[in-house]
Amino acid sequence: MIKIIQICFSFLFTILATLVLPVPAYAMHIMEGYLPHPWWWLWYLVTIPFFIAGLVSIQKKLTINPRLKMLLAFAGAFAFALSALKLPSISGSCSHPTGVGLGAILFGPAAMAVLGAIVLIFQALLLGHGGITTLGANAFSMAVIGPLLAYGIFRASTRLKAPLWLAVFLGAALGDLVTYLTTAAQLALAIPDETGGILLSLYKFTAVFGITQVPLAISEGLLTVFVFNLIYSYSKDELVDLAVIPGEAR
Repeated sequence: MIKIIQICFSFLFTILATLVLPVPAYAMHIMEGYLPHPWWWLWYLVTIPFFIAGLVSIQKKLTINPRLKMLLAFAGAFAFALSALKLPSISGSCSHPTGVGLGAILFGPAAMAVLGAIVLIFQALLLGHGGITTLGANAFSMAVIGPLLAYGIFRASTRLKAPLWLAVFLGAALGDLVTYLTTAAQLALAIPDETGGILLSLYKFTAVFGITQVPLAISEGLLTVFVFNLIYSYSKDELVDLAVIPGEAR
């Protein structure tokens, strides 16, 4: 557990450095005011039930094992640090790792609906990435859909007897990619192409995102495997309690 604490401090240092160092502020996913009415509030309505379910899920897990609080905080810090590493992409948006795959694998997708939303709130208020009106849309793509796919891929891979490292890699990498496919779909629905409509707009958004997001997804998958291996080495009991690995691995 000492190693985990050291890792947490390293990520907290990264967060502080991000807050202190002056950097240009690009949009985190979709920037403030970019989505027209009624899309921005519709995404709030879709996301809120997942957030409530996440609160219930977190409460249940921490009631059973209060020692999981530090690991939960680490999952949030991991998502914050990675999602702060942004690259400008298309107008009104950007590309970056999401970091939600790790938390989804550890705590399930419901918990990441809460952690991801908190990360996005801090990004909007402290770093000027994203916004309050687009928080619902950004949370749906990064904190709901991304974790759902990451968790599903991880569980399906383990049931198919894939190596643990491969299951983690696939979950994190594909969870990252589906986040941006969702963002592309959200933008296409709100801003259809004048000639080709929603489908052509979706094609354009997806093509531009893919240039930067595919290598980022691969990098995030590899980093998540590295961090997961550290957790596996020093906090195996917590992984057993969370049913991430079987009890005989204790």
